[in-house]
Amino acid sequence: MKNRWNDLKDLALTEVSFETLSLEMQIAQFAKLTANVRTEPSLRQKIREKVNPHTTTLIEALNQFIRNAKKRLPDKYSQLAIIADNLDKIVQFSKDGGERSNLDEIFLDRSEQLKALDCHIVYTIPISMVHSNRAADLSNNYNNAPQVLPMIMVNNPSGEVNQAGLAKMKQVVEKRVKQVEPSLSLELETQWFENRETLEKLCLMSGGHVRNLLSMLQEAINRTQDLPITAKAAQRAITNLRNIYRRTVNKEEWSILAKVSVSHRILNDKQHRDLLFNRCILEYRYYDEEEEMQNWYNVHPLIKGILEFKEAVAQLEP
Repeated sequence: MKNRWNDLKDLALTEVSFETLSLEMQIAQFAKLTANVRTEPSLRQKIREKVNPHTTTLIEALNQFIRNAKKRLPDKYSQLAIIADNLDKIVQFSKDGGERSNLDEIFLDRSEQLKALDCHIVYTIPISMVHSNRAADLSNNYNNAPQVLPMIMVNNPSGEVNQAGLAKMKQVVEKRVKQVEPSLSLELETQWFENRETLEKLCLMSGGHVRNLLSMLQEAINRTQDLPITAKAAQRAITNLRNIYRRTVNKEEWSILAKVSVSHRILNDKQHRDLLFNRCILEYRYYDEEEEMQNWYNVHPLIKGILEFKEAVAQLEP
């Protein structure tokens, strides 16, 4: 671990003595490396060139690091679980113009390395890969079918509000605002928000997408001088995110979205996979009366308010 650190710290990090760092400080320094890579993408290739020749020894070093961490766990714990988040945001591109992509290289070609860490680990992957001909390869390589995390169902397929899903989204908001200011014991629906309708509108317009909900919540707070969050501030947040979705959709995709909004089904092709990846199409799941899992799809609620989408839907009508 120390040898790899000496290679990496010259690229982007402040000079530190790795030997003298506590476990917590070692983790913090690797977090700093991650942050630098995010802000300076040009470092990624340099880091790959340093790391790739030493992948095996790096895994051994990481496993030693993990074993040491396990020894310091509280008495009632014996295992570690790692979530490698945000990998689902990786944009797919072809390698050398061929059929194989960067996602194939990461999640398939390097599957043995990804499985080699001595702890429980969850990798998030792009949903478009799960809905592709690579799904079987993923299942075989990891001895487990990829698990899809669906949206929270705030509406039923028939269109009416799903009260259980709406309540869950409200709970997400409540937990988040308490993290911001735990000392405030304000009533969520009447003191944090101007009224219950304002909160529910944000929840419903998120489509059950937690990240979208929190994004709109933050934008609404930014537009609010003093609590409660007003209906006007919430609407501005909704409009802001809707405009982002408008710019995301290509001209030829409006008709695809219109059809999905009616059929609640998708085709397993690149266009639908791209719309899933961009979260223009959202996936939902529920268990029917026979305890069979049912999948259905819908267009993001924010898109339904866009003129181009409305025009595409109108063209479907006889």
